[in-house]
Amino acid sequence: MPAPQDTQHTADRGPAAPLARFARFRTHDLDEAREADGRIFCPHELHTIGKASFAARHHHVPGQRVSLNYIEYGAKTQIAPGCLEQFYLVQIPLSGSAAIVNGADSYTSDTGRAAVLNPHRETTMIWEEGCRQLLLQISRRALHAHANANLGLNTDQPITFTGALDLSQGPGARLLRLAHMLVADAEATEGFGSSSTGTLLTHYMENTVMTGLLEAHRHNYSDQLRRVTSSIIPGHVRRAQAYMLANLDRPLDIEEIAAYAGVSARNLQIGFKRFLSTAPMAYLRNTRLQRAHEDLLQGRRNASVTEIAERWGMTHLGRFSQYYKSRYGCSPQETLKNARARDFLA
Repeated sequence: MPAPQDTQHTADRGPAAPLARFARFRTHDLDEAREADGRIFCPHELHTIGKASFAARHHHVPGQRVSLNYIEYGAKTQIAPGCLEQFYLVQIPLSGSAAIVNGADSYTSDTGRAAVLNPHRETTMIWEEGCRQLLLQISRRALHAHANANLGLNTDQPITFTGALDLSQGPGARLLRLAHMLVADAEATEGFGSSSTGTLLTHYMENTVMTGLLEAHRHNYSDQLRRVTSSIIPGHVRRAQAYMLANLDRPLDIEEIAAYAGVSARNLQIGFKRFLSTAPMAYLRNTRLQRAHEDLLQGRRNASVTEIAERWGMTHLGRFSQYYKSRYGCSPQETLKNARARDFLA
């Protein structure tokens, strides 16, 4: 449950910070902040530089694949998490600036430029005094799966972002507006992060964030992504993709999908084969398997394989298990069991 909203206003802090009702901690103790941040992100080094008073707070809204965070430390602070491993971290300064070193990249982020930390590269940062940041924590596995399943990429190699992300114009500005929209939605009573928010709706919101990041920022697959999403893919194929993604939770057949796309079933099959190198129903099945795989990896205690399979429109459990094992090399039951064991040991 989120903590009660922090409504304190002081001369040095100004108005209540974003996501205040989701406060995880507020402390002047460096060790307490390091330990609490580490539980949400990963173990890391945290040190103050200079004479300013250390005054940390962290607000956290968990999602399914994307979480929202607000952090400030008050003092000039050095943070060294090494490799984040499991997640990308988009850091959007609301005030102040930060010096970033992520692998071979080094740059400054500020209110016009976000930092995108690659999880497979070593990171060190220095947040300047008074730096306040909104952070989007995005599952590494989910971003990779989203790029492959929904944007037409086909790779097993990491997605690697380069340099600072320009927030002042174009796709970067749209991503910034989207981040603030998610914050506003989370601050609503039943918004993002609420247990009452539908699973499908949360997925769509998170998909939009991931698509926005992949389109807004430079990475090693930018050119491939532009080719895949260019106008060479016919409108009827795009319409069919959108219809499938909007109806993953219910039975679909190729005639219904083709009717929505405005072509015959035969022409739809030809279009998918030519431009996506797969059949329409195989695309639908693989997307459903990917969604189920993501849910199983969450390892939620109250979840079952049957519930997760049916959530994504796969009501024949035998076939689901067969397709799942063929794609992922283990059964859905094994994935769920291993995910729960991992979380228990964490």
